[in-house]
This record gives sequence, structure tokens and C-alpha cells, in this order.
Amino acid sequence: MNLEQVRQAYSSVAELYIRLFGTSQQVHADDLAFIGRHLAGRPGTVLDLGCGPGHITGHLRSLGVDATGIDMVPEFIAHAQAAHPGGRYQLGSMEVLDVANHSTAGILAWGSLIHLPPQDLDGMLAEFRRAMAPAGTLVIGFFVGDEVAAFDHKVVTAYRWPVDEFSERLARAGFTEVERLQRPSEGTHRPHAAIAAVATSAGLP
Repeated sequence: MNLEQVRQAYSSVAELYIRLFGTSQQVHADDLAFIGRHLAGRPGTVLDLGCGPGHITGHLRSLGVDATGIDMVPEFIAHAQAAHPGGRYQLGSMEVLDVANHSTAGILAWGSLIHLPPQDLDGMLAEFRRAMAPAGTLVIGFFVGDEVAAFDHKVVTAYRWPVDEFSERLARAGFTEVERLQRPSEGTHRPHAAIAAVATSAGLP
């Protein structure tokens, strides 16, 4: 699977996805609090990578964060720009970020790495680290499992990760975990976790 396949899959269900998940009110309060706790109040730009309909980017901006949403699905970006006309939303891929080295104060990747094959995760985290300013904060949300394993996500194949193993991958890329959140399945929502991590000087090239 590649990101183009993921883009096509989300484009095909964009209208339904926006209806089901397109507002911050549809995000669990604990998740919003975790995101805000680690990204609000940061000086500089925060990138919301895989921003989808732009609802969390909009939430961050309501908290005073200089947030920019980036997504590869044109339908999502068009909706975000219409729903949040005061925000900044760009069509683009997180594989190669169009930012200078060590220029980004924070990165949010909330569910946007779930479709990434495990062998590609380290390369993606390295790109995040390249973009991240010293002591910048990365917040990642992902599905949880006892082992790294693919499963049949409703849109396109996704992957579960043990939280400790994901944290180890972050450390390998030059990030230090500062907090984690885990929530069990609720209704149709699968168990998931979030990790907030700070870029370390050891990760600088």
C-alpha cells in the first residue's frame, strides 16, 4: 500500500467521513485536552498533518495556536477552508514537508499514521524530526494492540501498535516521550493511544 492508495480511499468516502467526524465536538474530550495540553501556548507554527476536515486544526487555532492543516485529500482541504475560513489549510503530503529544517514548533499527527506500513514508520518520523525545532513537541494518536498488526479498517488497511514499541520508535527518531494517554474501545471506536514527545538535541543532524 502507498499513500496514493490511501488518498484515493479517503476521497471516495470524504462526504461520509466529514459528516461522521468533521467537527471538534465529535472528538473525545480527553483527546482534545491532551492535544491542547501539549500544543497550546507554543511559540511558532504547529503543523496538523493529515488534518482531514480541519476540525482539530480549527480547535488549535481557537486556543491561540498558529496551526496549519495539511492533508493530501482535496475534498478535506476544500471543506476545511470553507468551514474554517480564518484558518490555514494546504494540500500536501507528510512524506516530504515543505518546511525548512528545524523550523516547526510542533506537529500533530492524530490518526494520520495508522495506514503507514510498519517498515515505513521510521522514515516518516525522521522527516518529522528534520522539520522540528529544538525542544519542539510531537503529538501522535494511533490504534493500540498487543503486537504490530494490520487490521481491516473501514476505509483502508490500518495498523495497531503496542504503545511501548511506538514510544521506542519515537526515541530512535530523536524524540523523548513526556506523556501518554490510552483509552479502551468505546462503542464503534477501537482502543487507541496518544503520545506526546519532545525533540531532543541528540536527534539533531
